[in-house]
Amino acid sequence: MTERERLLTLLSGGTPDQVPWYGDLTYWLPSALQNGLIDARYAGDGLFDLHRDLGVGYYLQGYMPFHERRDDSVKVATERNGNETLTTYTTPAGILTQLDVYLPESYSSAIKKHLVTTLDEFQTYVYILNHTSFEPDYERAVRRYDLIGDNGVVLCYLPRSPYMNLCAVQSGIGHIVDMMIEDDERFESLLAETAARWAEAAEIAVNAPAECLMLPENISSEVVGKGPYNRFMREWHVKWYRRIREAGKTSFVHLDGTMRGLITELSDAGARVIEALTPGPVGDLPIESLHEYVRDDTILWGGIPGLYFTDLVSDTQFDEHVKRVLHTMTQSPRYVLGVADQVPPGCRIERIARVRVLVDEYGRYR
Repeated sequence: MTERERLLTLLSGGTPDQVPWYGDLTYWLPSALQNGLIDARYAGDGLFDLHRDLGVGYYLQGYMPFHERRDDSVKVATERNGNETLTTYTTPAGILTQLDVYLPESYSSAIKKHLVTTLDEFQTYVYILNHTSFEPDYERAVRRYDLIGDNGVVLCYLPRSPYMNLCAVQSGIGHIVDMMIEDDERFESLLAETAARWAEAAEIAVNAPAECLMLPENISSEVVGKGPYNRFMREWHVKWYRRIREAGKTSFVHLDGTMRGLITELSDAGARVIEALTPGPVGDLPIESLHEYVRDDTILWGGIPGLYFTDLVSDTQFDEHVKRVLHTMTQSPRYVLGVADQVPPGCRIERIARVRVLVDEYGRYR
């Protein structure tokens, strides 16, 4: 079987010839190219060949299949100064700014100043959304069927739930708590207004020509526990998991932090696949017990923490961990071996290629 056949067989309730193995190399790729660890032909669309050559299934496309277009009442200006980027939104309802900083040591960016830090700024953000339209952007999804071929599936993102949009991007959890303390009812009212706008974009995403659709929440249960989830996120999840299912597609949710207290909620809300799961000893639940926390029809995806691809873990420890994960995953066709959640910069290419060898040897169902 190909990696595509394995995954589609498992998602349809069948048993493939071995555990599917999928990973995301997009974070590792720039550092590997810059440091001469791989050939330059893997740049750009070469990413798809890189996955194929290393025996890694491809799925995490990382794009929302819609454009955002703002009307003339919202002026957007971007100013770059070294590694810092300042974005300013000027509107009749107020001015918002966000400061992003690129960190060359980690090949990543961080938000130094959030866009929405007060309820008044939240009100301005709602104004921006109310003057934003959404249009389909399906071209990349269509094109990727040929690029991915038999080595994976096409997956697109819905918008995050409105609460997680704030938590992960616009505000951060600290500012959210401050706004709720200041005026809990106003915060909830503004959040509901953003939900109405993002629903328009979510519907466009559901209709995208992709077989898999993800809520890219980046959740961790020490930040979003049962209380906030059930109050602010569950309704959004239930609705869009149902819409994805009605469209004949597979729903994913990205849970890339601690799991206890939240993994059950995500499964009960209807997520077909819970992805990027980080088991112990890095995460808070052992791989052997994950199935106890979810419904029988929930697919569990993950197993190899990104840390394990670095030299902080020996080759022997790496092999032992992967074999332990596969020992559990081969007991039932409800798992996908994956990276939790990305292969990080600086790891050896041999470590990535090693997973294919281990899966071929130890990944067949018993």
